[in-house]
Amino acid sequence: MPRRQTRLARRTVAFVLAGGRGSRLKELTDTRAKPAVYFGGKKRIIDFALSNAYNSGITKMALATQYKAHSLIRHCQRGWNFFRAERGEYLDILPASQRVAENKWYLGTADAVTQNIDIIDSYGIEYILILAGDHIYKMDYEIMIRQHVETNADVTVGCLTVPRMEATAFGVMDVDKNGQITRFLEKPADPPGTPDDPNVALASMGIYVFRWDYLRELLVRDEGDEMSKHDFGGDIIPYVVENGKAMAHRFDDSCVKMNEEAESYWRDVGTIDAFWAANIDMTKFVPELDLWDPDWPIWTYSVSDPPAKFIHDAPDRRGVALSSMVSGGCIISGTEVRNSILFSGVHTNSYASLDHAVVLPGVVVERRAQLKNVVIDAGVIIPNGLVVGEDPEEDAKWFRVTEGGVTLITQPMLDRRAASL
Repeated sequence: MPRRQTRLARRTVAFVLAGGRGSRLKELTDTRAKPAVYFGGKKRIIDFALSNAYNSGITKMALATQYKAHSLIRHCQRGWNFFRAERGEYLDILPASQRVAENKWYLGTADAVTQNIDIIDSYGIEYILILAGDHIYKMDYEIMIRQHVETNADVTVGCLTVPRMEATAFGVMDVDKNGQITRFLEKPADPPGTPDDPNVALASMGIYVFRWDYLRELLVRDEGDEMSKHDFGGDIIPYVVENGKAMAHRFDDSCVKMNEEAESYWRDVGTIDAFWAANIDMTKFVPELDLWDPDWPIWTYSVSDPPAKFIHDAPDRRGVALSSMVSGGCIISGTEVRNSILFSGVHTNSYASLDHAVVLPGVVVERRAQLKNVVIDAGVIIPNGLVVGEDPEEDAKWFRVTEGGVTLITQPMLDRRAASL
């Protein structure tokens, strides 16, 4: 069960920015926004931000959507419909809907909040927690909100502690010994270290806490600035650093871990290689991300699937899965599965093999297919005898092969291949 609501949690709304496509995921986001992409066997990426908020005691949430949002909205309606409005609980879905002007969609992360100022006003909250809806991590937001209040900050920015030269791809916080942000640097070539360790830097997670009345004033001011890109990282945060009190909150202080010795876990699964690796990591003997913790569950929509089924037991035709995760509704018929993760309703057939495969829901693998180091999109039908992962040049003729050697397979790719053979 989620932790008991605290007074701060009851006065906070979690505003989740979930409108981005995530173009680096290529064809995986052709029909869905990045937060709606499947992850971890039965979940979606969006479930992590929403679950963190709920487990932190925040039951007032708003979700801003834009790019191809249907599957995301449907998932939230089905899997996050347990809130009770009479108790002041809700997940309010806020699509970009030309509320301000007929030709004006959400122009940036800050504008997504600005266009919904009247709706947020109606919530009657004191604090607003801005979240990105496209990262994989477990975090107790209550700890961050409490720091914000105790330090009397104008904004508190969630920060990852990363090796200094790895921070060149992030917005970086330069802080003093008290944790106050003195400079915000966007993708600096030479990131500053921290006062306690010059070899690490503080990289923005895209998580911010504000008092709502203070942020509201900033947004109204930003809306009238013709030079602004209406972005939190590019406009709002630098303004507060220059004109107010901006504090850094270290993710290590609020990360929910399986034990005290574990490393803090945060992943941006924004590329095919990163998406594949994070899913395959779940098949390790002890995964870095603990999805089995009953005290901090990742809530999601679950269909009423039967248990997974394994059939056939001949030497060359055995239904078996080793070091793998197999979800409900799967039928492993005479297939050898190794170091793979199979989402709900995957059916495989005799003499096939899957090795380091991420197989999204509803896939059918026909007989004698041999698949290695692959991501297979939802609903794909893998034809009889298809071999992928042995010859990268041949694979690249039909499918998307990444720099890391992972092959993405979608149904349109297979259809084009079939039409040319």
